[in-house]
Amino acid sequence: MSGSHDPGRGEPRGRKVRVEFRHNRKARQRRKSLPPHLAEAADERDELAQPERERLAKDELSRKRTVIETDDPAARGVLDGTVLAVRGLVADVHAADGQRYACTIRRILRTRRIEERHPVVVGDRVRITPVPVAGDAPPEGVIESVYPRRTQLSRADHRRLHIIAANVDQVVIVASADLPPLKTSLIDRYLVSASAGMMAAVICINKVDLDTGFVEEVLERYRRIGYPALATSVVTGQGIDALREVLRNRSSVLAGQSGVGKSSLLNAIQPGLRLRTGEVARETGKGRHTTTTAQLLALEMGGYVVDTPGIRAFELGMIPTNELEAHFVEFIPYIPRCRFPNCTHVHEIGCAVKEAVERGDIHPDRHATYVRLFRERCGLVPAEDYEEIVQRR
Repeated sequence: MSGSHDPGRGEPRGRKVRVEFRHNRKARQRRKSLPPHLAEAADERDELAQPERERLAKDELSRKRTVIETDDPAARGVLDGTVLAVRGLVADVHAADGQRYACTIRRILRTRRIEERHPVVVGDRVRITPVPVAGDAPPEGVIESVYPRRTQLSRADHRRLHIIAANVDQVVIVASADLPPLKTSLIDRYLVSASAGMMAAVICINKVDLDTGFVEEVLERYRRIGYPALATSVVTGQGIDALREVLRNRSSVLAGQSGVGKSSLLNAIQPGLRLRTGEVARETGKGRHTTTTAQLLALEMGGYVVDTPGIRAFELGMIPTNELEAHFVEFIPYIPRCRFPNCTHVHEIGCAVKEAVERGDIHPDRHATYVRLFRERCGLVPAEDYEEIVQRR
């Protein structure tokens, strides 16, 4: 069988696959200029000295290598598992045998996923090979492959894809009534990412004990277009039971900017988690990064939740411009009514989406976020920096 190994030799059956090397491999050094007859003699001498080496094109370094991919886990003693946390090049994996392994990531896997900021993320289903450890040392392993992701929450990070979490059912977008200020445009960006990643979304506005009268209008804005939305306060206990029911028996990721109280909410739901929390600087209204790495946590009531580090900017560079409109759910009924089939809903005459905004059927702030994202994707404005922009209310 082509591409397979002899089982009697103790090697895995599998497919031979040619894969790319990293693009930063050094180029082949150029041979010094020689007269033609001396150059030919040098080439013949090299071939005789290394008759079994891989032949390279004259002016091109081979950037591929052959690896064996096998579909038989038993052939290699591998285990399936779920990534619980990623710290640099080490990932904590809960494996099928019930143990937690500290795993490195196979170099070839990092190479094949070079377009992503991290080749392995929290929530990934992976295949690992345990490695021997000395004495009573904690279990260790090597991540061999990553299964296809069912869902993902992602953003762009310096033109690379940054996947925040994978294979979760829903994202709970946490904002705060104040400290830091409520930014609906950031909520909108998370909603677009959730839609693109095939995830359900829930809006949670925390710290409603600091509400200045704006929260209920924002909650109703999202409820009208079909998103569940709730108000919470760790100080008063408002909404904690409702949030607990949202998370029960589901896999979720809590996402939002720094300082909105994601870890505090999880501590209120399950005090035994004892997650680190921090204060927001009143002088700047900005939160501090107390959660430094995403981690998957088991909930006593059933289900799992990913606690993520806060962010201050959320770029959506991975979504094509012509698909952006589909991720604003209230636009969809009006798109077929636009005068032009390729309407961008930004400047055209006869745009049914703009007419709906003028009538009040679509909230103007939602349309403003769409226009901003569209212009970013077209390169007309830089990606929005939430540290510098004060949200218009």
